[in-house]
Amino acid sequence: MEPKAKVKRVSKTKQSKSADGCFQNGVFSNGFCSMNGAKLPVVRAIDDDEEYGKRKTQDANFEKEILVTSANNSELCVTQPMRSLTVDEYAKAFKSFLDHSTEHQCMGQFNKEELPGIIASLGNGKSTINVLGVGSGTGEQDLKMIRIIQAVHPGIFIKNEVIEPNPQHILAYKEAVRNSTDLKNVSFSWHQLTSMEYEKQAKEQNVQKKYDFIHLIQMLYRVEDIASTIRFFHSCLDCYAKLLIIILSGKSGWASIWKNYRHCLPPTDSGHYITADDIKVVLEGMGVTYQVYNFPSYWDITECFIEGDTTGGQTMDFLTGTKDFMNSAPQDLKQSLLQALGQPECSTKKDGRVMFGNDLSMFVVNS
Repeated sequence: MEPKAKVKRVSKTKQSKSADGCFQNGVFSNGFCSMNGAKLPVVRAIDDDEEYGKRKTQDANFEKEILVTSANNSELCVTQPMRSLTVDEYAKAFKSFLDHSTEHQCMGQFNKEELPGIIASLGNGKSTINVLGVGSGTGEQDLKMIRIIQAVHPGIFIKNEVIEPNPQHILAYKEAVRNSTDLKNVSFSWHQLTSMEYEKQAKEQNVQKKYDFIHLIQMLYRVEDIASTIRFFHSCLDCYAKLLIIILSGKSGWASIWKNYRHCLPPTDSGHYITADDIKVVLEGMGVTYQVYNFPSYWDITECFIEGDTTGGQTMDFLTGTKDFMNSAPQDLKQSLLQALGQPECSTKKDGRVMFGNDLSMFVVNS
């Protein structure tokens, strides 16, 4: 599931006060990012300088141009405002991420080593196993898990339902099913909805279907209420059922970057920067039993350190959720972030390559 483009406006201000991160009110207090202490260009409201009072932003999503000091502090210059990725831009950056990371291989390792044992009790002898995928995208991971269910429960009928808001992803999912010859005794139905819309619909109709296996794979970053979403789908579990949640590990490089730089970047569609640590808090609060499986995953980000490299640019765009980050971000922010990416908290080096920590945590929650 992909985020909707959303851009935070630079608000009108007369005073240079910092609040809630780098870009709130369009101001860096004394040129410092409040989150990481990096020296950043001072952003001033246009209204504060009559010389630039008549200039208007070229970006319709912003009310003001962003004025920053030049490298030698001798004069002001105008920079292109930072903005979030659109749906299409995100999809392109995400493909680059998958091409250069081991995320799907990591999930494949989990599927091979742990999933058969986890799903062995599904259905408790019933003739049909009901599966629900939430935010399934193009279905690549769904189909792999369905094949494992088939292998563990030969001959059983599988009813697979999918919640996915992106129509292009649903079309790709359907095409993948049509091109598969080994999906016998499996039915498919798709709901072009977000998880929140599905939940609202179920509550309004007072109909709550039960499932034997529900999976939320890398999608909780984009829901409005994470705890409520987990509670709802857990309530949809039948007896002897399992809820699978796959999320970034709290020890991943993402956790370090989000902790220190989240307020220096444009907001995502919902702005949730969560890891396995946050999911543990929710599950503990629910009082449910669960198991956690941690698997290493890496993302080769070497090219982001090569100035002007296309792959490196896509890497930084996906990492920051920002369109053309290397050309739109303040120079000191770029330098600070690149330096952080090379630190042990984020990356390791292997054969001369910089490998960003993309470790995943798989939660298996019992009904």
